[in-house]
Amino acid sequence: MKLVALLSGGKDSCYNLMHCVRNGHAVIAAASLRPNIGKEELDSFMYQTVGQDAIEYVAKALAVPLYRHVINGFALEQGSEYGSRLIPSQVAPSSSASHTGVEGDETEDMFELLKIVKDNHPEIEGVSVGAILSNYQRIRVEHVCRRLGLTSLSYLWQRNQRELLSEMIEAGLEAVIIKVAGLGLYPKHLGRTLAQMQPELERLCMLYGSHICGEGGEYETLTLECPIFHRRISLRQVETVMHSTSDIAPVAYLRILGADLIENDSHSTSFVVGIPPMLDELGVAVKVSAENLSQTAILTPLKLQSPPLPSPHFPTCAMNSAFSDSRKWVSLSNVQGSTTELLSIEEECAQCWDLVSDMLSRHSLNLSHISHVNVYLGTMEHFPYINMAMYQLFGTSPPTRACVAINLPSPARVRLDVIACSGLQPGDRRALHVQSMSYWAPANIGPYSQCVSIGQRLFISGQIGLIPSSMTMPSPKSLPLEVALSLQHVRRIARCMSEMIDQKGAGKEIAQSAIFWLEARECAAQDVQIVAAAWNKHSNVRFHGRGPHFALIG
Repeated sequence: MKLVALLSGGKDSCYNLMHCVRNGHAVIAAASLRPNIGKEELDSFMYQTVGQDAIEYVAKALAVPLYRHVINGFALEQGSEYGSRLIPSQVAPSSSASHTGVEGDETEDMFELLKIVKDNHPEIEGVSVGAILSNYQRIRVEHVCRRLGLTSLSYLWQRNQRELLSEMIEAGLEAVIIKVAGLGLYPKHLGRTLAQMQPELERLCMLYGSHICGEGGEYETLTLECPIFHRRISLRQVETVMHSTSDIAPVAYLRILGADLIENDSHSTSFVVGIPPMLDELGVAVKVSAENLSQTAILTPLKLQSPPLPSPHFPTCAMNSAFSDSRKWVSLSNVQGSTTELLSIEEECAQCWDLVSDMLSRHSLNLSHISHVNVYLGTMEHFPYINMAMYQLFGTSPPTRACVAINLPSPARVRLDVIACSGLQPGDRRALHVQSMSYWAPANIGPYSQCVSIGQRLFISGQIGLIPSSMTMPSPKSLPLEVALSLQHVRRIARCMSEMIDQKGAGKEIAQSAIFWLEARECAAQDVQIVAAAWNKHSNVRFHGRGPHFALIG
């Protein structure tokens, strides 16, 4: 796709651009936010403003037009969510009118900037973003992208920082330190390259837990040379500005007074970047376990039963409740619409949610208390309708969701299971809703979260074996690879959420329940054995808990 580079001028924004190009995308414009005239450094939650006096050189080095906008807003909404994802009736999910920002927040300056870029380049579909760990930044960029119908491309997201720094240096990206604001960093380090600073940054990480890539704001950089640059930047004149003095962690930055652009002999379209393997070490072990069983398992034909005959008698909606500490849990199952009315699919979806809302209200709950939803459809052709219904009902922090097509008894086309919880204290509920394309896990562009945490309990949405960087299924088909990818996605999502909740809790998850949905076919019995072997390898190393449940669909 054609994209705009959200440019700070630093190493992360430029290295992410290299990954965008390597993944087949084309950079046709750059966009950057700057302080007002007379200001050099802002205390912004979102933007790197130091080095803005050299950003035009970076755009010229990339040989693309640069669009700039002044940062007028402030960090008004500083929580873990931003604005709203609610979509009014009759409004399509991609419409900018369907999303609201926060007036006066600095995020809205990014919206105005990217809107200008898109007005001038309507062919642009994506935005390159150099986010590594900052959920604050990612959430706001994704909110803006969604309002403008753009895709966020964040190939550095959740990457190991030590590996990233080494990859940047090995890839030929030359960046210099232009601001220091961290423990153990001093004005003498300004102007030094990443290669020169690498040993010191690793030492500070070991001593103080500093972020090697500066994700904690320890330092900022300016990229002088990069394989995708048509020209390299040579700093002709700089001066050091002391922002605040301290014997331990002074804050200082470089003011760029003059620079030159020099033809870049190393410019190339065949450069090498550190693309992580599709499967991590555990993912490979899981895949191998599944492959070994697929080669040795005895093929046991499975006698498939015919679909149930149409019946006017439907299961009654079941509602259960339980208390855990101060929280009240409510579960609803087999929620479906009327069996006597002739309804359109839109009306049937709406009726199902009306029933859910009514049943929850009996426990003084509403839709915002829902943690997880299982959606069962008679055919995946009806998926857009349940999707639109959820867009209209859920704003920020939507629940997690699993959606499958099964043989529902006629005339039902939709059925829901719901888990909800009340008695929550502030901060008890958190949602992970990553919409950026990356190497980490599949982007989530639907009206549901990848993960919702209630206290220390995690609900994770259904995961399929997508390749995250392309959002495509493996080809040729491979059940061992698909199950390894699916479990890797679950594992990474759980780790990311656990780190958001409690750094020390990451990697200690206990699986209370897992459901695998498999296509019903004659060799389904063997498929179940293969998936069970994958789960055993996965759970023995990482998750400790009950075995999974298996369900056949189709």
